[in-house]
Amino acid sequence: MKIPSAGKWSGKNVLITGINGFIGGNLAEACVASGANVFGLIRNHNPRSYLFHENLNRQVTLVEGDLADKDLLTRVIGEEQIDTVFHLASQVEVGVAASHPQLTFETNVRGTYQLLESVRLADSTVRAVVVASSDKAYGSYPRGKMPYRETYPLIPRFPYDVSKACADMIAQSYATELYRLPILITRFSNIYGPGQLNFSAVMPDAIRACLGYGKFVPRGDGTQVRDFLYVKDVVELYLAMAEALAQRPERLRGRVFNAGTRHPLSIREVLTILYRLTGRESCLPALYRAMRKRKTSGEIDCQYMDYSTVRREFGWTPRTRFVEGVKETVDWYRGYFEPAPEA
Repeated sequence: MKIPSAGKWSGKNVLITGINGFIGGNLAEACVASGANVFGLIRNHNPRSYLFHENLNRQVTLVEGDLADKDLLTRVIGEEQIDTVFHLASQVEVGVAASHPQLTFETNVRGTYQLLESVRLADSTVRAVVVASSDKAYGSYPRGKMPYRETYPLIPRFPYDVSKACADMIAQSYATELYRLPILITRFSNIYGPGQLNFSAVMPDAIRACLGYGKFVPRGDGTQVRDFLYVKDVVELYLAMAEALAQRPERLRGRVFNAGTRHPLSIREVLTILYRLTGRESCLPALYRAMRKRKTSGEIDCQYMDYSTVRREFGWTPRTRFVEGVKETVDWYRGYFEPAPEA
């Protein structure tokens, strides 16, 4: 990953919500390496997270509290003279959203407007707010309409997808001429990489199984199509976006930016690559048979992104090929888990 020069970030005060997630942890690592003073909102200490596993918690200032605590956020943003906010905190599990929609709406929708209201009320020095959304905010389009483009109308149906679309519109309302907050919104494809401990996601769950620490249960028949973006590439783009937004707020304020690789893969293809890289190719026939018996519901069939706008605006293209990213991710998990049990 290309770390920005210390001159750009040295001494800047950065707030990351969701710092205990794997994307937030990787982003915190890059910010610390570039000289920033990092503050992270954290509700629960998870000593197994990337943040703690890599000892990054000792290099940042953790603020214990809830995303919905507007008074706390207003005080932190104002007193710490926050320059840049990365809003990554979210309820991200599609299955949890389907079972607990109110929880998802409270976190993803209410949490977003409480944070942005705090930025507005703090009368602070905030020069950039990057709001992390999702490709799922677009809703389900036929495969012939892929890739998603920023001009597509939002037509979400399922709870998680709706929550992200609502949060996006709220963010855009704070960026209008009424409040003029320096906000931009990101819609990225599926993000993977070191530190992803949400084992309801395909990649970490399958890696865990391949390394001998569980059994992978297919979620569907493997025909669903997704685009996978390596977390280090995501971090590089987040930093470039924040820098540009601070420099060109009138051009970028309120805009939405997609990012992905434009090299979508079926879930079956993803699992095939992963099992072969970890030497578990002999397990594939049984896995294929198990997938044929499963169907999914409540999820979008095909998703991948056009990233021509971010390439034009920020000079960004994904650096990491999927196989390379998977190898690096597997290596991280090998070190994270205990030594593999004997067969």
